[in-house]
Amino acid sequence: MWRAIAKQSLGKQPFTAVSMTLLCCRQFSSTPTTVNALNTVVITGSTRTEGAPRPILGPRVCSYICSSLENRGHVISAVLDPTLPLLEKPHFAYSKTQVPPEMQEMADAIQEADCYVTITPEYNHAPSPGLINTLNHFGSSLFSFKPSAIVSYSAGQWGGTRAAHALRPILSELGCLPVSAMIHIPQVQDILDDEGNVMGDENTRQRWDSYTERCFSQLEWWGEAARIHKKAADPFQVSPAFAKSPTERNAP
Repeated sequence: MWRAIAKQSLGKQPFTAVSMTLLCCRQFSSTPTTVNALNTVVITGSTRTEGAPRPILGPRVCSYICSSLENRGHVISAVLDPTLPLLEKPHFAYSKTQVPPEMQEMADAIQEADCYVTITPEYNHAPSPGLINTLNHFGSSLFSFKPSAIVSYSAGQWGGTRAAHALRPILSELGCLPVSAMIHIPQVQDILDDEGNVMGDENTRQRWDSYTERCFSQLEWWGEAARIHKKAADPFQVSPAFAKSPTERNAP
């Protein structure tokens, strides 16, 4: 249902560890950040394990993004895969004692995060149905007042940009407003190898590092700012979560 980060490469074998630890970092040349480490949850959108077109690209992108973030000094506390069943009952609809354990683990990871990175392929000009299903299982009270970043990809030339733009209002409604810069990776099969490393010469790797740095630097700025300010003022005190009825959203 979800993957805790184990001390092994993302591209080699699935995660089964229960405890959350730091993913082993490969050598990337991106610029380390001066911001304190952010507790980051990565939410992926690929559900495919076989079938055309080949190869399966999602794990490559996830590995690249996680390793890039770690190289900047951040902790990937969890990678959430879109394997929850089709939404019938969201996390907030259960009584606290009846929440399925794995769902509660995912909710805890989301709530404890400082920021989020969502990774989506493009389906019919829209985000992954599996990713949207995962997000809809959890209420905005877990996501709110923290930033998010959007990564999209494709085997073709557009890099999933239409899916990325369609994802922005969903993340905004959850309260984890996406930063302005996004990461789009076209023709992934020609850019990243099986382990998520950028293929090509040093100049190519530096160009990709520079490209992703714009998005990550914005995520870091907002993530650190939100974390600091929440210590001074509880945002839920003046903007409490809706807990009783959708009518709480209504204008007077």
